Amino acid sequence: MKTAQPLLKLYQTFIRDSETGKRLKKNGERIKKASIDNYKYVYRNLVEFENVTGFELRICDASRLTKREYLTEKNYWKKFYKRYTDYLYKKGCYDNYVGHNVKVIRTFFNYLKNDRDFNTGDFQRLFYVRKEEVDILVLSPEQLKYLIHDKDLEKNLTPGLRRIKDIFVFGCTTGLRFSDLFLLTNKNFEYQGDSWYLKIKSKKTKTYSYIKLPEYGAQIYLKYRPRSVKKPIFDSLSLFNFNKSLKKLGERAEFTQPVNWSREQLGRVKGLKSTHNSNVIRFCDKMSSHMMRRTAITTLLILGMPEHLVRKISGHSHGSASFNRYVHYAQAYIDKEIEKVHEKLNIL
Repeated sequence: MKTAQPLLKLYQTFIRDSETGKRLKKNGERIKKASIDNYKYVYRNLVEFENVTGFELRICDASRLTKREYLTEKNYWKKFYKRYTDYLYKKGCYDNYVGHNVKVIRTFFNYLKNDRDFNTGDFQRLFYVRKEEVDILVLSPEQLKYLIHDKDLEKNLTPGLRRIKDIFVFGCTTGLRFSDLFLLTNKNFEYQGDSWYLKIKSKKTKTYSYIKLPEYGAQIYLKYRPRSVKKPIFDSLSLFNFNKSLKKLGERAEFTQPVNWSREQLGRVKGLKSTHNSNVIRFCDKMSSHMMRRTAITTLLILGMPEHLVRKISGHSHGSASFNRYVHYAQAYIDKEIEKVHEKLNIL
């Protein structure tokens, strides 16, 4: 007999069990806060979807369904997937965001099945997760050197933007994620011989890195080093404000060259318009915290460091698909530089 339960109520239990540690990863570790935050934003999307569209969100125990009811339930979830993804696309979302929503919902279904012994009918297998390859945008070695060494730029920045520049340069040098960067304390730094070293365990991957700092990196650390060993090196800053300030920094640095930038919806390319100018997207408009790690990895590759050593620093596994994207990007950059040399040689 078909008995429906409110889906959103079960989803709230899913979030609560993840927060309290009742639900764990397969390896026994607790669910990370970032993952729980993702669960919560999907919950808000589902609430909004139900309110706006009037589509009732409910779920039935598939073990109690007749064959006819089972087919009806299967069609219900096919309809849900179509209506929900259409709703997100109409809001202007792109494939990666929509796909991430679907992945979380599939995780919720697996939780019901594995943790609550609730027979979902495995209808989550009907939900297709789309992915898009977003362009990698990084600083060139010349741009990074400009931010590090140009004294005129330094003089023309406000104290707030100087701090943003220092943090950004440190991130572009060490390859740390935004979350790891703002957890650094004096305990993460060690002086050996004539050099400073950064030692850190990644919050995301749990891998250890021991990185020798260049002189300018050590100077940034010493500039912000607090007296307390417990106090973070860099005072807390929201990701939103950091990214907003980075765009201003890029504009001051005159990183205003046009860039081609597009995203995908349902696998179809959609060109983006700039908020600054309806026709042109500038490099500085796309600067964000993600650029730090990407710049660090590609700079090391471009300047000739062997891939296995870059992986050790960045914490990527040998078969990492994301790392291979950096390798391909770096090779494309090298090819362009070689072509410039070839063009000069061809001039009579």
